Amino acid sequence: MQEVKAHLRYLRISPRKVRTTANIMKGKSVKVADAQLKFIRQSAALPLRKLLKSATANAKHNFNIDPDQLIIKTVRVDQGPTLKRSMPRARGMASPIHKRTSHIMLILAESVKKDK
Repeated sequence: MQEVKAHLRYLRISPRKVRTTANIMKGKSVKVADAQLKFIRQSAALPLRKLLKSATANAKHNFNIDPDQLIIKTVRVDQGPTLKRSMPRARGMASPIHKRTSHIMLILAESVKKDK
């Protein structure tokens, strides 16, 4: 069973928000996951769908695997570097603003069909 990996780094969406969308994809076939991501209205759905298409193209081009036989084995969302900004507040003070980034790793595997 062969695995195909694809990475997306420095996505400017918080990992906590990306994980909610990424957990929907786990364990599903590529076709089902793509159809679900197409209709999800969260902002993380578009980059995840793009990453999924990239991983399937890698599988087809590099390993000659049929995209219909691929399933999503794992989706890992890690925290990337945080951009630190500040916002002016009352009495000349400043409060911190943390703009978080995400690193996403997607692993696809061939589905194993059992013959009866």
